[in-house]
Amino acid sequence: MDKWQVIYFKENGANPVSDFLDSLNSEQQSKVLRIFHHIKEYGLDSAIPHLRKLTGTPFWEIRVLGKDNIRVIYVVPTEKLVLALHGFVKKKQKTPSKEIEIASRRY
Repeated sequence: MDKWQVIYFKENGANPVSDFLDSLNSEQQSKVLRIFHHIKEYGLDSAIPHLRKLTGTPFWEIRVLGKDNIRVIYVVPTEKLVLALHGFVKKKQKTPSKEIEIASRRY
């Protein structure tokens, strides 16, 4: 089985997704990185409970459920490649449009 790649959006030397992950505490980081690891090893189907399509967009979000409510918006631009565009802590029921707009600008 070919492995998947998970890469982070980078622009002008900045790596906002990596910076977001670095801002999380170690437990939160571990939860997100565990999902990325499952995707790399087994594909997107392995992470289905943590994935959700963002309606009306080409984007999906990785969801760390529970009290953390961490989200990473991503796209799959080519086969077996996940491009993480934006990470944030979700505070409302619906994904804020400003977070989707940030991902759109990066894509």
